[in-house]
Amino acid sequence: MKSLLIPVFLSISFVQVANGRDPLVHVSLAKDNRIITYQLDDRDGTLNEVDSVMVDGGPGALAAHPTKPVIYASIRQVGHLASFSVDERTGTLTKINEVTAGADPAYLAIDGSGKYLMSAYYKAGKILVHAITENGAIGEELQSIATDERAHAIVPDRTSRFWFVPHTRPNAIFQFRFDADKQRLTANEPAKLTRRQQTGPRHLWFHPSLNTAYTSDEQGRSVSAYRFDPAQGTLELTQTLSTLPEDYDHNVGGSTSDIEVHPSGKYVYVANRGHDSIARFGVDMDLGTLVHLGNTESETTTRSFNIDPSGQLLIAAGQNSGKLAVFRIDPTDGDLTRINTFPTGNSPWWVLIR
Repeated sequence: MKSLLIPVFLSISFVQVANGRDPLVHVSLAKDNRIITYQLDDRDGTLNEVDSVMVDGGPGALAAHPTKPVIYASIRQVGHLASFSVDERTGTLTKINEVTAGADPAYLAIDGSGKYLMSAYYKAGKILVHAITENGAIGEELQSIATDERAHAIVPDRTSRFWFVPHTRPNAIFQFRFDADKQRLTANEPAKLTRRQQTGPRHLWFHPSLNTAYTSDEQGRSVSAYRFDPAQGTLELTQTLSTLPEDYDHNVGGSTSDIEVHPSGKYVYVANRGHDSIARFGVDMDLGTLVHLGNTESETTTRSFNIDPSGQLLIAAGQNSGKLAVFRIDPTDGDLTRINTFPTGNSPWWVLIR
């Protein structure tokens, strides 16, 4: 979400606190070797720091357990994964455990049951399945599958029976079935959906109610929609649109990074690096197809953004600016209005919502 250079990145994850307080925002700062936690005031978009934890090796992508007060972090520079308990009263993190995984873990996801942690590896070109223990710790490595270079994400459908792994270098989305009884991923048929060259499917997000999924296309500087077959667990490409304005000079470099569907299902957002904007798309709620609504200026090199659980706010992190931009989302048209900007640290990378 991104090279022979050691990647530096920042991750954002929202965790709704059980006692009704405002959400927590966890930000991983690789250059600072720490995860910083803020409390988000969703009335005015203010971020108040409540915790900072050192994590040697540069924390990267974050994922939240679906039922436990636990988050998970990839530590990309050393190829580790770590788990942390979250104090729901104070927002402070305490490390539970850390395990060796593989070169450059780029993405983490947890199945709907909360029993399995899936991870994708940008340099190692593989995916792993780990068990999750009763206290939320990362348990036994159950499976390792070689895929191809630049595995950028691993994402389940709404049932967690089917999993998808976008790869930017081979321009393909690998498709898997997951048997929870056997604790195994197996290749689906077909095993992958291949895109045309210089597309680069990077991150993938399922619609909350339609049988539709969307990818940000890194090299293509586009967004793509796919019809999802819930019986076979496969994707079929239906549409590709540019994420840039019509008058954009395509000789200028750039690439897409993150993608998210609004909780309402009405809007899709994609971050552009180089153009430094967030593209907004409306969703046809019958067909799942998209229409480009416009672009909103964001922080420099926006790699990561996240929408809060209520769907009211979007926070975007600028990799090169080291700032978090807080936007209000207009429920009537999905438009974004910046209401706050906060300095946080170096190199923003990831976003996750719980």
